[in-house]
This record gives sequence, structure tokens and C-alpha cells, in this order.
Amino acid sequence: MVSGRVTTDGQSQIYRELMRFRPAELSLNAWAVKAGVSRTVWADMRRHGNPSRRTLEKLLVAAGSSLAEFEALRIGPDSQVAPHTRAVGDRSRGWSPAQLPPLPLLASAFGGEYGERGRGIELIEIRPGEMLDRLPRPPSLAGDPDAFAVTIVGESMWPRFRPGSRVAVSPRAPVAIGDDVMVRLRSNGEGKVLIKQLVRQDSAALDLRQFNPDRQFAVERAEIDAIFKVLGELI
Repeated sequence: MVSGRVTTDGQSQIYRELMRFRPAELSLNAWAVKAGVSRTVWADMRRHGNPSRRTLEKLLVAAGSSLAEFEALRIGPDSQVAPHTRAVGDRSRGWSPAQLPPLPLLASAFGGEYGERGRGIELIEIRPGEMLDRLPRPPSLAGDPDAFAVTIVGESMWPRFRPGSRVAVSPRAPVAIGDDVMVRLRSNGEGKVLIKQLVRQDSAALDLRQFNPDRQFAVERAEIDAIFKVLGELI
């Protein structure tokens, strides 16, 4: 078993540390189901901090990480003891964040409008070859080397995303109805994307929604080069 002390908020330390790896697109129950473990694992872990190493490994793999990475995060770069000399739940370990690779911030600009003239569906132009900055990478993206960040241009997704907010984008994360997505288009010039909410999808088209002005519209699959999940705003 993997032990861990209980903190002042009633949660075990190992539970709090594991939450840093929680996939943004999954609820706790969905994460457990994906990992093939019992959904009661969360209640047990909150109170006692005693998951087996096998359970912990399954949860981390389902999150795109590994037990080795989790142990490295718990040990931290200042530890004088080699990772293999202590168990994962050794109370003598302190927490020190790992040096995750930075998240590239790609240049973005207003890209005109999509579809019929006057519909007010805003496009954004992404410039993959122009990196403006390197931002701290959220732990949930530790296992996604293709993830990147962009700056929201325009007010079409207000109030969900304000103009100038920076959002994380994952090409690897699965998308579902209700998610915010980046749809890269074939027909509107290189680098043109739609950042909208996914309302419906089938083999022929996607239905997307923007919030300001409120519009719901369809994009045919033949127009789409790729679909990425927008995980949320970076704080």
C-alpha cells in the first residue's frame, strides 16, 4: 500500500498530489473508470491515503503520466536520496514541483470572418512558427508534448473567454459535446481557426456555437483539417 499523511483540510497528501495529474476532461469517476479501478478509490484515498502502487500506477497511466514521474515530482530536485530508495508514500518526502517543459505561447491575430458575409463568426489566425513566450506548463499537460497556448483575439467567446486571455490547447485530448474546441480549417488560409463550443457532431459536419453575438452554425467535415480541445484559461 502507498501511505500518505492527512492534511488540515481532511485530504490525504497523496490525494492532493495526485489531483495535480487529473485530466482536465474527466470527472473523478470517469478517471477511475478509464483506469479500470473502483470509483470508491477516491473516498478511500481522501481519508486514508492508502492506494496500492498498482492502483496508483493505473490512474497515472490513464492520465498520460507514470509512477516514475509522480515519484520524481514528490521527491523534487533538492532531494539527496535516490528515487528507488524510498516508497512513494514515505512521509519524510517533501513536495517540490518538477521542472516541466514550458508551454509554448503561439502568436495569434484576428483572422477575419468565417462563412457568409455579415454573419459575425470570428476567425483567429494562429502562427505556429512564431512563439511569443514560454509559459508554465500545467501538471495535467505533463504527458502531452504537443500542447500549446494561444491568446484569445476578439470578443466572440465572451464571457467564457475574455479578449487577451491565454488558453491551453491540447491536440491529444479527446473532445466531447459541450467542450470548447479549436477547429483548424482547410479553406480559409493557412493558420485560420475557429475557437468555439462544440454543440453537435456527426460524420458530415460539426455544429459550433459562439457566444457574442450568439450564433450556432455548421462546419462541414471536408473543410476541417484538425480539431483540438481548448482546456481552459491559464491563470
